[in-house]
Amino acid sequence: MSNDSRDRRGLMLILSSPSGAGKTTLSRRLLDEYKDMELSVSATTRPPRPGEKDGRDYHFVDEARFREMVRNDEFLEWAQVFDAYYGTPREPVEKALAQGRDVLFDIDWQGAQQLKQRAANDLVKVFILPPSLEELEARLRKRGQDNDEVIAERMARARDEISHWGEYHYVIVNEDVERSMEDLRAILAAERRLRKRQPWLNDFVGNLIRPF
Repeated sequence: MSNDSRDRRGLMLILSSPSGAGKTTLSRRLLDEYKDMELSVSATTRPPRPGEKDGRDYHFVDEARFREMVRNDEFLEWAQVFDAYYGTPREPVEKALAQGRDVLFDIDWQGAQQLKQRAANDLVKVFILPPSLEELEARLRKRGQDNDEVIAERMARARDEISHWGEYHYVIVNEDVERSMEDLRAILAAERRLRKRQPWLNDFVGNLIRPF
């Protein structure tokens, strides 16, 4: 896909959803399709899971280092989730935006709120909804990864997460992945062309209206 990134400032695209709504699938499709988009890699204190690599899936740090990063204001957002800490390192995101690259965030509504406080002008927030709670539960069971107790916990948490849908710029009901991708492409096309993300326009228009 060709993209005109002439002096364009990148944007921060947040995808949030309850577990099982299809966010991971859509995120992978976006990263495959848009070569000028990269995934924000979070730092975490939890141990790596099988197959995960440091620097690709997460930046794995101990709690002492994480707390040091908090003190040094090195995170755009951070939170404690159960027994582990997660945070978005500031420097790589700001570097990507300045280079006209978009950064994709796979974070929940709490992280989205923190990013809004830090970088509201760069944010594009999209909430992914399932077609129904019944379909959401069916998708979770189809994974075959969780027992009934864990699925019940995920369903209870899903209701809380869904209640924050009104805090997002766009909402997509993910009934069909292809249709949802079409919606995401349209959102990106429009958001990339916002005047505030095309600073080159100031000089361009100035030359157009300059007296002969």
